[in-house]
Amino acid sequence: MSLGSIIGVDVGGTFTDVFSLDLGTGETGVAKVPTTRPDQSGGFLEGIRAAQPDMGRIRSLVHGTTAGTNALLERKGARTGVITTAGFRDVLEMRRRDRPRTWGLRGDFTPVVPRDLRMEVAERVLADGTVETEVDLDAVRAAAAALRELGCESVVILFVNAYANPANEQAAVAALREVWPNPNVAASSEILPEIREFERFSTTALNGYLQPEVAGYLARLETALKGGGFGGEFMIVQSNGGVMSVDTACQRPVRTALSGPSAGVIAAGYIAETAGYANLITGDMGGTSFDVSMIVGGETVVSPQTSIDFGMVVRTPMIEIATIGAGGGSIASVDAGGLLTIGPESAGSNPGPVAYGRGNTRPTVTDANIVLGRIDATKPLGKGLGALDLEAARAAIAEHVAKPLNLDVMDAAEAIVRVANSRMAGAIRLISIERGHDPQKFAYMPFGGGGALHAGAMIDEVGIGRALIPRFPGVTSAMGCVIADMRQDFVQTVNATLDTLDLAALAAFMQQHHDDGQRVLDGAGSEFAAREARFELDMAYLGQTHTVSVPIPVTVEEGRVAAPTTAAIRKAFETAYHGLYGRLLKSGIRVLNLRSTVIGKRHKFDLSRLAPSSEATEAAAARGTRPVFVRGAWAEARVLSRLDLPVGTRVEGPAVLEQPDATIFVEPWLVATVDGYGNVLIERKEGAA
Repeated sequence: MSLGSIIGVDVGGTFTDVFSLDLGTGETGVAKVPTTRPDQSGGFLEGIRAAQPDMGRIRSLVHGTTAGTNALLERKGARTGVITTAGFRDVLEMRRRDRPRTWGLRGDFTPVVPRDLRMEVAERVLADGTVETEVDLDAVRAAAAALRELGCESVVILFVNAYANPANEQAAVAALREVWPNPNVAASSEILPEIREFERFSTTALNGYLQPEVAGYLARLETALKGGGFGGEFMIVQSNGGVMSVDTACQRPVRTALSGPSAGVIAAGYIAETAGYANLITGDMGGTSFDVSMIVGGETVVSPQTSIDFGMVVRTPMIEIATIGAGGGSIASVDAGGLLTIGPESAGSNPGPVAYGRGNTRPTVTDANIVLGRIDATKPLGKGLGALDLEAARAAIAEHVAKPLNLDVMDAAEAIVRVANSRMAGAIRLISIERGHDPQKFAYMPFGGGGALHAGAMIDEVGIGRALIPRFPGVTSAMGCVIADMRQDFVQTVNATLDTLDLAALAAFMQQHHDDGQRVLDGAGSEFAAREARFELDMAYLGQTHTVSVPIPVTVEEGRVAAPTTAAIRKAFETAYHGLYGRLLKSGIRVLNLRSTVIGKRHKFDLSRLAPSSEATEAAAARGTRPVFVRGAWAEARVLSRLDLPVGTRVEGPAVLEQPDATIFVEPWLVATVDGYGNVLIERKEGAA
């Protein structure tokens, strides 16, 4: 009897990727279909049907979505209203008095909530939590009525110092929910009970801005899935690399801001750890962007705060990812100064690169790779694409790049790829060398549809030791959806010196976070291999602005959290501080925030299931040869079916390894080896320059 399947779906700017795992047979499948716009649900459903036509057999469906990210970047969220403390109407506009550009005196920013939709009411809580003025609930109801008249679809309550005492916010949001016509209502103390009003106000306002968009999108998906016979669990990837229920995603859509890229990092970490690499740089090259992240000592780097775009600050744990506009669909052009530039404008999935024949006339990075012979024009990635138009790609490069730069068309195509490589290398240096890490000690894992075409260039330009290309690079983010654990993050401001810290109150917060997290796990309907609770304190010496994240050793027995001692907290702080700065100070210590994480460890599938069949042979994988253009000259490259290569195969460059979801290019000075999990390891040939 079949146990059904688990399916991961990652919706990107160009393609929607699907990875499926049959729990009974262990068989895996991949699918890649064009992303549909403006409603991504069409491509989502088409991708699922391509991987598993019988939706009734799907036991678990996990989705990495860019719906929230796109709504923020394109400013296509809902019309949102704000009800705030009198005198604090302009916090969202004032921010931290920063500017979009470092130099110059000019720089403006328009918040997602315009000023006429930000209403003030009488209320005041002091920084110590004292309620100086109780909230005027009649004013709250009047503001709600005014915002409804102005066409608002969602509303948020932003009261100053609500992190210290949420009583006024709780009373206001209760009154608001009685009169507001939909569930799109939230208070800052629910979304982020943390000190610093701008970050709290911004995160809550962006949550309200996304709520109707994300909730509507997920509701459409759920309806279509159930109509197709789906009855399993449906979960959404969070920006922290964990997954959450659809209900949580609808209430906290701001947690999906970097959902898709985070899933890829989680999969990369698991694959690399299994293969024996604890230090990893990841590079996700899709059709629109290139996303870079790091894994150090087996741990992903998580940031407590991210700016999605200038002034759009989200303070919620997110995997730290640097993004640039250098995807396969990024458009190449020559600017007024005669410089070749790549992106940030992208051809996306529709019309896509020139070679797709859908009306785009400007060359992209993908067009350049086609002209250089690295992509076979007769075997395009993705469902629904016929043979690619090589001559149209050549003509576009000739017109828009070769002619303005007075170059041969092949040199122009290679220049496009070199500039794209340079931009990608810069992003990798930013998160590695500039933070004190030696790339030589890291493996590089490229994924996404185009990442493996540029792996050798990253070895050359950045000095990375080796590249490790996963079995299915084009759908790695979708695989991450299947692998990711369920995770809930909580924060509570404490704001006390260590000597005056109320340990009983701290323990009560920890217990509340633990219990709330366990309830979420219990309600998910998932089976977990294990459960884990982690606790950290944001701490600093008195007078310091920036804090240090301090893991606190805490025991949990039979669901009860044991309070840490002052001595244990001090020791943990000094260990963390000395590890970062190499010294300790003679000063008082401040405890600012408690951060708690509750994780439900999901069962991982055995990656050895992805290994090539024992019957695979290199001869069976051979697909002949074809010319590729590299370093200004043509070279005859072997063409091999990557998925048919047996374990232990050694392929010297130049070579092209093809598979349905990606293409790997092995430069003449590199050598590729297939490991026991079906990964391809690329390194320099001995003595190669």
